[in-house]
Amino acid sequence: MIGVFDSGVGGLTVVKEIKKILPDAPIIYFGDTARLPYGNKSQETIQKFSSEIAEFLKKKGCRTIVIACNSASALAADYLREIYPDLKIYDVVSSGAEAAVEATKNKKIGVIGTTATINSSVYKKKISELDPEIEVFTKACPLFVHLVEENWIKRPETRKIARTYLRELKLNKIDTLLLGCTHYPLLEKIISGVMGRRTKVIASGEKLAKELEKTDLETGFPSEDEYFVSDLTPHFEKLAGKILGKRVKILKIEI
Repeated sequence: MIGVFDSGVGGLTVVKEIKKILPDAPIIYFGDTARLPYGNKSQETIQKFSSEIAEFLKKKGCRTIVIACNSASALAADYLREIYPDLKIYDVVSSGAEAAVEATKNKKIGVIGTTATINSSVYKKKISELDPEIEVFTKACPLFVHLVEENWIKRPETRKIARTYLRELKLNKIDTLLLGCTHYPLLEKIISGVMGRRTKVIASGEKLAKELEKTDLETGFPSEDEYFVSDLTPHFEKLAGKILGKRVKILKIEI
């Protein structure tokens, strides 16, 4: 059984990629909608929230956990691996960095993410470890999470904000743009439109799903997926259905 968590709805983009490759793998999802965004919070707070969620998922029977939140991946992944050595813990940062390195031709990669993710420099470190010759240009885009959570995906205001955020990355002539937040794939059309055809836009979900495919996952669990949130809103329900391509039952719980 795979546990997946994020600060909100964005992690469902990772769930979607996992289900494409592992359609029979049961998933328990938790979106911490009452406490989002994580991107403007301290490392201590993000580690606290992440450990509470990991404990919940463990009690639900998950032995494999996917951190589908870049801020939590950057600031809490190693912490969770230390306090839960019995769990297999995957994070979107490692997967995203590998996918970007594989994609770039001119060795110029752009990374966009929340303020916490960008300030951590985790992507620069991961990419440099894989290929020290690659130049990495980063940009914090904190408003993107709010725009997605408010379902402003097709609004002209969102396109204007994207142009402002991405202007300097275009000037750096990157050929690969890594979406360092799982909310951002929901804005991929706008982002790709702003960046142009010469820039390949990369999300981490597909790469992570392929990594899970190589793992021996536990069997014998009920096949029905479960979805939980810390605060249930109409926006979440609507976006969840749009991302997953079907309506799903979502339960509000306190952890």
